[in-house]
Amino acid sequence: MERPLLRRVSAWGCCSYNALKAWLPILSWLPRYKLKWLQMDLLAGLTVGLTTVPQALAYAEVAGLPVQYGLYSAFMGGFIYTLLGTSKDVTLGPTAIMSLLCFSVVGGEPHRAVLLSLLCGLIQAVMALLRLGFLLDFISFPVIKGFTCAAAVTIGFGQVKNILGLQGIPHQFFQQVYYTFYKIPEARIGDVVLGLLCLVLLVMLMFMKTSLGSDDVPPYSRLARKLVWAVATMRNALVVVAASLIAFSWDAYGHHVFTITGETSRGLPPFRPPPTSDTTANGTIISFGEIVEGLGGGLAVIPFMGLLESIAIAKAFASQNDYRIDANQELLAIGVTNIMGSFVSAYPVTGSFGRTAVNSQTGVCTPAGGIVTSVIVLLSLAFLMPVFYYIPKASLAAVIICAVAPMLDYRVVAKMWRIRKLDLLPFVVTFSMSFWQVQYGIIGGVGVSGVLLLYNMARPQIKVSDHGVLVMELSSGLSFPATEYLSHIIHTQALQASPPQSVVLDCHHVSVIDYTVISELEDVLRQFELRNVRLVFSRLQPSVLKVLLAADLQGFRYTDSTEEALQMASENHRDD
Repeated sequence: MERPLLRRVSAWGCCSYNALKAWLPILSWLPRYKLKWLQMDLLAGLTVGLTTVPQALAYAEVAGLPVQYGLYSAFMGGFIYTLLGTSKDVTLGPTAIMSLLCFSVVGGEPHRAVLLSLLCGLIQAVMALLRLGFLLDFISFPVIKGFTCAAAVTIGFGQVKNILGLQGIPHQFFQQVYYTFYKIPEARIGDVVLGLLCLVLLVMLMFMKTSLGSDDVPPYSRLARKLVWAVATMRNALVVVAASLIAFSWDAYGHHVFTITGETSRGLPPFRPPPTSDTTANGTIISFGEIVEGLGGGLAVIPFMGLLESIAIAKAFASQNDYRIDANQELLAIGVTNIMGSFVSAYPVTGSFGRTAVNSQTGVCTPAGGIVTSVIVLLSLAFLMPVFYYIPKASLAAVIICAVAPMLDYRVVAKMWRIRKLDLLPFVVTFSMSFWQVQYGIIGGVGVSGVLLLYNMARPQIKVSDHGVLVMELSSGLSFPATEYLSHIIHTQALQASPPQSVVLDCHHVSVIDYTVISELEDVLRQFELRNVRLVFSRLQPSVLKVLLAADLQGFRYTDSTEEALQMASENHRDD
């Protein structure tokens, strides 16, 4: 009796541990962690950390928030993802797209941005628990590309005002364009010179990094190549530090020629629940329900775009580095990160493509590299906030412009034109509407894609050929939106012909059939009987045949081959 009991207890314990590993992927790699992995994770975490700090400061500007909120949003992801993430490469934190979406929904109000993080995290976590990740499949590639291209233009042009040192520029895109050009005579020479210099340096360093991997450049020594790669990888931090030293030097001599970041909150953010109400400047209290109502469609768009961006990045690097991810577990990791981030005043975050690429190229071995990155961000918050006072806004603008420029992929338009011109419709709708309101662009693009998808379902391609008997081959599945169209083709091509013709319906592509289709087929079979001709089904899949037999349709005939079906349809109907 003891041995069977021990075996059952052992089996139960094994199943429980495997279930726990599914929810906590860290248990899969931590027991076999090696010293060599630690060295690589430390190097990758340090490199990504030096990239994260200046980008986080810059993206807070895109979100319309004080710069410290970028750092508040940059450290929680490293800790949570180490526990829950399934990709060794992905780094979670503020990104250009999420910052733009956040600004479009909350308008740069910190309390609402933090509450938005909590709500997005809850939605994402619930989606993960209910295994609803498949919903992301309904956001098509043209919609994603249309949105990212529009976001690149919006974010990039939004930083021109900081390069020029202009004040009082509206945030709405078209007004922003007008007033930026209108106020060019008010541009500050110091900001213009420094901003353009930072842009040139960043572009040069980026091309230097790219040239290391090409064959048409002179060979570098191993040490020199590593040095160039390190400098180019940390270009954002180096440029921001250099610009800050220049601004500090001029300011020390009493020459205020640059627009600087200014005073920021010092120290680590307090750990506290996110605010569930807000107070306006005149003292009016806005309730939780009113805030949620004000978030509108953004409460659906931001969680979805966050998940889509992060999972796309995780899949890309998993394929590149030959491992697999669990999409629903990734949803959970992002959701928990946003929930916990809201307790430290973070706004919504997701996976960053640029920082993930740096992480992968540096040779990270496990998600533990994110802990090192998070520690660097925390150290910056604890000790470097006074230094951030002198960061010129022009240098942060240059960092943002260089970060979003690769998102403007003009080649995809030509590619869609060559492959399927109709895909340009959701692309153009998304791209155009995103300049009005970002979330409306995504919703509009998804709506157009949905209409095209439903149209293809309702109008399946039907190949008609005449072999003395009409053969109609359905080139796709058959569901209830297509019943009226199929009935129309059969009536016009066969039943209303003079004389009426028999039909062979080739259904080898049809895998699912529903009650609406059965009802319509019952009526069509009756029409064939009245006109003394036949409708014969061929090459039915077993699941479909089972349903049709269960429906007990009068006059239903079928065969496994089209040739036999042609013979059956050719026979005189009176011989039945």
